[in-house]
Amino acid sequence: MRGWLPVFKKEMRLYFGSPVAYAVATFFLFIAAFFFAPSFIQYADVSMRSAMQPQMGQSLNATENILRPLTYNMAVVLLFFIPMLTMRLFAEEKRSGTMELLLTYPLRDGEVLAGKFLAALALYASILALTVTYPITVAWFTRIEWGAVLTGYLGLLLVGAAFLSIGLFVSSTTENQIVAGFGTFGALLTLWLLGWFADSAQGALRTVIQQAAIIEHMESFAKGVLDTKDLVYYLSVTAFALFLTLRSLESKRWRG
Repeated sequence: MRGWLPVFKKEMRLYFGSPVAYAVATFFLFIAAFFFAPSFIQYADVSMRSAMQPQMGQSLNATENILRPLTYNMAVVLLFFIPMLTMRLFAEEKRSGTMELLLTYPLRDGEVLAGKFLAALALYASILALTVTYPITVAWFTRIEWGAVLTGYLGLLLVGAAFLSIGLFVSSTTENQIVAGFGTFGALLTLWLLGWFADSAQGALRTVIQQAAIIEHMESFAKGVLDTKDLVYYLSVTAFALFLTLRSLESKRWRG
């Protein structure tokens, strides 16, 4: 029942026993700060000027002007960072020959998959939690809409889970980490760009492409809107990608 736990612990040790976790966390926070700082400075400047010209302050909203763009930009950044977290999970096991050993353990394929997925998700959630310092910083100076902020973070968690599951599937199909990394980035970028392609489509095709595009569903979360169809979309993508990964692992066992 808890066969996933040893795999989870092993993956967490590998993450934090190497520079991977620290490097990904550092660069993610740095790039998030790169997006946060200009918006925050601009907001502070407009706030000071509105003290002398009150009409300027009527449109000031810290959640709208600072945190909503930050949420959306962090989602874009995930396109580059999620492949770093997933590319080695199965590819490295295959390359080093430990995949065969892992499959001989008294563990179900689903338990192996769950352990690796939950470890990657836990690391991602930990890194995401560090970015809460940005809305806290804003809240120190002005009022923010915490409900909208939390909705945005829920969206980031869900889109991250979907990205991780896709990365796991790609990693399970190859023994080369570089191929797994670029393959994951290509798959995620394709899903992201579908929203742009929808603009040139017409009728029912346009609706289908829009519903398949990851970017379309993240926009609602960034705006602080919790829509059931967006929740279902991300959970469905995650479940389907994990299902494909499980089939990939089972085919490996069948081939011996």
